[in-house]
Amino acid sequence: METLLFLFPQFNYMAPKEEAYFKMFAVEDFQSPAMKEDSSRQKDKERKSRLSLFLTKSGSHENVSPHKKTNTPTSNISPETALQWSDSFEDLLKHTDGLETFSQFLRTEFSEENIEFWLACEEYKTIDSETKLLSKAKYIYTVYIESEAPKEVNIDYNTKMAIQKNMEHPTRSCFDVAQMKVYSLMKKDSYPRFLHSDIYLRITRKKGPGATMFRRRSRSCVFNERGESKTEPSAW
Repeated sequence: METLLFLFPQFNYMAPKEEAYFKMFAVEDFQSPAMKEDSSRQKDKERKSRLSLFLTKSGSHENVSPHKKTNTPTSNISPETALQWSDSFEDLLKHTDGLETFSQFLRTEFSEENIEFWLACEEYKTIDSETKLLSKAKYIYTVYIESEAPKEVNIDYNTKMAIQKNMEHPTRSCFDVAQMKVYSLMKKDSYPRFLHSDIYLRITRKKGPGATMFRRRSRSCVFNERGESKTEPSAW
């Protein structure tokens, strides 16, 4: 400020309002093009950071998903119920507690954006109003699709560009390909790890200290005293 007043002595005597305006003018107009570009990038980063923080604090499930977060304590889930989730990934997502437990697991792997995006797409396809459809499409694109989005999902370039082209006139199917890719990623990659995770095993093994619940099997393998294996019918 002192430097600018030295360069422009006519501004040595200014009213408070004029001085405030001059300060604002000085900051914006006496920056070099490079400084302005850096400032613009920094503001953009701060905007996206605030958006990401807002989504994290508010709970994005509540904003974009028809399934509200219940935060059901895992202690209220029976081992028998949890064991049904291992039948298929589809069964896991159909079960409210299964969906929430899987979401908790994804948060431990910092990949919760996948299930949130999938749920957002499920809700998006139920919207009847064209106005709401456009608004929701832009929201999903801004939060999950565009480059450096606060919760950007991992999809290929061609799929991303196809969605971008559809943003002016979005249809109910404009996110279908991306949703399918994210679903496949969760099913093939995250779901198997979930079934071996501590969060899942704690539920299925809580009958008692050291006790383990097993899926029903038609036959089991045992070893005799000589170390030879043989199969025997087993109830579990």
